[in-house]
Amino acid sequence: MIGETQGTTQGTTNTTTYTSSVKETQERFLTLLVTQLKNQDPLNPMDNAQMTSQLAQMEMVEGVERVNTTLNSLIEDLSVSQSMQAAALIGKNVLVEGSGLVLQEGFAFGGVSLPEAADSVTVHIFDASGAEVQKEVLGAKAAGTFNFAWDGTVGEGEQLADGKYTFTVEATSGGRSVAATPLQLGMVSALVRSGNSFLLDLGPLGSVDYKSVLQVI
Repeated sequence: MIGETQGTTQGTTNTTTYTSSVKETQERFLTLLVTQLKNQDPLNPMDNAQMTSQLAQMEMVEGVERVNTTLNSLIEDLSVSQSMQAAALIGKNVLVEGSGLVLQEGFAFGGVSLPEAADSVTVHIFDASGAEVQKEVLGAKAAGTFNFAWDGTVGEGEQLADGKYTFTVEATSGGRSVAATPLQLGMVSALVRSGNSFLLDLGPLGSVDYKSVLQVI
């Protein structure tokens, strides 16, 4: 409801500004035209072509202002639409590019994006100090996006403490490397406006641009 009210108010403001601007432009033009007619040389008066040319110039200025006003209105409408869509993500899990991996209550979830099929995909997990604590072999995967889960155990089943970890992805196909992209999974807890866009607060994973969301889970 707040977004709709803001959009309506902005639209009214844009219309009022446009009307005022056009009126001022017309008044300035008419003042200049009348002054020019009063002071023209009686022996060399302004001809119809000159008059038509100046009228055409005024129409061009008004046309540009109308286009600008329409564009501003469309941008504002798009902003309101984005705010409503972004707000609908609060409380949902989203996948975005990133290497963050949050271990909570013994489980952590992440994702991988592959531009092509890979016959071997391995996830390397690191703790806060940068030390590798676990290597998860995921096997062959088709091209596209997929998710994975980690139970927080390492070695002989030792359970690591909840907290923030990071990971990298190693993928190969026929012995050559495949450019895999790590994806982090986080729950949207809040929405923050930043300029003409919106930031989604993913808690421990920080804030990301609404436009960077690749998948809603």
